[in-house]
Amino acid sequence: MSLILFATVMCASLPVGAETTTVKHGGLYGFPGLVDMPTAEMQPDATLSATIAHFGSITRNTLSFQLTPRLAGSFRYSIHSRGPGPALTNYDRSFDLRYQLFEEQGYWPALAVGVQDLVGTGRYSAEYVVATKHFTPRFSGTLGMGWGRLATSGGFSNPLGVFYSGFETRPSTASATGGKVNFNTWFRGDAALFGGIAWRATDRLSLVAEYSSDAYSTEISEGLIARNTPFNFGLTYRLGAGASVGAYYLHGDKLAANLTFSLNPKSPPLGGNRDSAPPVIYARPSAGAYAWPVAAIQSDTPRSQLGEALRIKLSAEGLFLEGWDRTGDTVRVRVRNQRYLSVAQAVGRTARLLTQVMPAEIEHFSIVISVLGMPSTVVTLRRSSLEDLETAPDRAWQMYVRASIKDPLSAGASSVPPTEFKPVFTWSVNPYMATELFDPDSPIRADFGVALGARYEPFSGFVLSGNIRKSLFGDLGSSTRPSTSVLPHVRSDSPVYNREGDPAIQYLLATSFFRPGPDLYGRVSLGYFEKMYGGLSAELLWKRVDKPYGLGVEVNYARQRDFDQLFGFQSYDIVTGHVSAYLEPVDGYRVQLDAGRYLAGDWGTTLSLDREFDNGWKVGAYATFTDVSAADFGEGAFDKGLRFTIPLSWALGRSSRIRPTATIQPILRDGGARLQVPDRLFDMVKDAHEPAFRSQRARFWR
Repeated sequence: MSLILFATVMCASLPVGAETTTVKHGGLYGFPGLVDMPTAEMQPDATLSATIAHFGSITRNTLSFQLTPRLAGSFRYSIHSRGPGPALTNYDRSFDLRYQLFEEQGYWPALAVGVQDLVGTGRYSAEYVVATKHFTPRFSGTLGMGWGRLATSGGFSNPLGVFYSGFETRPSTASATGGKVNFNTWFRGDAALFGGIAWRATDRLSLVAEYSSDAYSTEISEGLIARNTPFNFGLTYRLGAGASVGAYYLHGDKLAANLTFSLNPKSPPLGGNRDSAPPVIYARPSAGAYAWPVAAIQSDTPRSQLGEALRIKLSAEGLFLEGWDRTGDTVRVRVRNQRYLSVAQAVGRTARLLTQVMPAEIEHFSIVISVLGMPSTVVTLRRSSLEDLETAPDRAWQMYVRASIKDPLSAGASSVPPTEFKPVFTWSVNPYMATELFDPDSPIRADFGVALGARYEPFSGFVLSGNIRKSLFGDLGSSTRPSTSVLPHVRSDSPVYNREGDPAIQYLLATSFFRPGPDLYGRVSLGYFEKMYGGLSAELLWKRVDKPYGLGVEVNYARQRDFDQLFGFQSYDIVTGHVSAYLEPVDGYRVQLDAGRYLAGDWGTTLSLDREFDNGWKVGAYATFTDVSAADFGEGAFDKGLRFTIPLSWALGRSSRIRPTATIQPILRDGGARLQVPDRLFDMVKDAHEPAFRSQRARFWR
């Protein structure tokens, strides 16, 4: 999965109805702006945008995300070509952050501050403070002050020098490899003013004009552009809720154009869930409606008959019955959710079906959610609550507060019904797409082919799985660029694996999942984990059902696979491991810190920040810092990247637990490289716990 997957989703989502706030045009830098200059506006919360801008021999590709209503981040991949071939082409990667200090209110303009090229080579390094005011609903003006690149034309002495003389000079930020955050340059050196106006002529067409403080000094020295005037002009046209195009005239010299696609994870392209209606709640005779089916179920109905009826009904709803029993007025069922992203929806549909199958004297439903054979959560409900609340206006909240949600092991052994598991075998044949990005010889390479997968679970919690694939066409294996890393080639030989591994065993594993005790979850995996490594992996996770945090420990013995990705190994092996802390400080955000040893033998930490949505979308970033020096690491100085999890249910409008993830790494190097082990525990377990149930409680009734 890769940026191509994201682009495909972008295009497929164009018909989506946008949020109530219109998506702002991205300018040539991909964030809300005029032409080259930024504005103080922000995109609607959670907007994800991709912009391609081109003028002369310069192309800018920008991916932006509105992390919070006021904080936005961007990743940019720019190509500056002075002639054919990589030797005459500069490929630049940069990250930006911008924060809106104040929203526009009354007579006061919106005010934002931004930093460009945080950890890049310095080509786009700049900072700015900018204000934007709408004088009418269709006409706005922008005025800002820039530093760095945004002060290379019309510059004057830095006004911040009044407070500290160090602000008056700006150290050089030029770097061949990048990767360093140059805090000592921020808002230093000369400053310059910039500004412009925007007029929304129609609901789709806007006209912009700006005064630019960017002298384009580097590009002029490279012969890529001439700067005859500081003024830029342009027009933008909104194609729909999720796309816009722009045309511009830059500095009296170049014509420019851009294309922007935007989507919002909160707004599915098909407008909502298209699942079948939930099963009917059969009320008992005393409750009136739908009484006759329950009355027909006698208390002496054979257990086998009840169990088979329940199994059939659950299977039709994408739920797998692992076992059940009955004690007094309580029925306990152990269910594996195979369809719904929301544990609340799985519990709700299970409870509805229990009203259809169980005799009238059964009052308490104890529903154990099993995750790959691990009983992870037990939700206990009163049958009468289902009958009473079905038409209540606040039924989602009322059902949540009436439900008991606990760890089945903490609640006692009697909370988990005995397993009546039957072996399960599944297989699949699917198309696949594999990509690698940012090679100077070819920035995008891709393969398309077919993958054969199989999965066998002989008993609950023990899984045998494998996947083999064959390329049909593509150029993924065409790279001949050798690794120059001074570290063990734990990742930088990836092009060799792409070239020689066809067909290739992607993974072949035996995995055991288990519960060592209350609040504890375990996993042991043996086999081929990924295209480059196999070995043995063990993981232990501590997480309470009712808390938004957890702690984990993982230890791996990894050995490098042969380049052909079949059954052989090379001589390189290593023991790696990490201690991991997980925290969800507020609903929808997750922070993760991993500390330990990486594949090249380096020690360090990885910090990850993700924004997660109830519909399964996840957008995040990570950075790894180890004891490998920037010089030994090479270009980029440290490992970092972006990742996007895109649920199939969001795109199709029907429930599915398939959630492919696309990871974008600006540089693939050997420092800070971690073993890729399938089915790590935290993500699987947390989806079945109380915080997830609470945030998705409305889905209980769907």
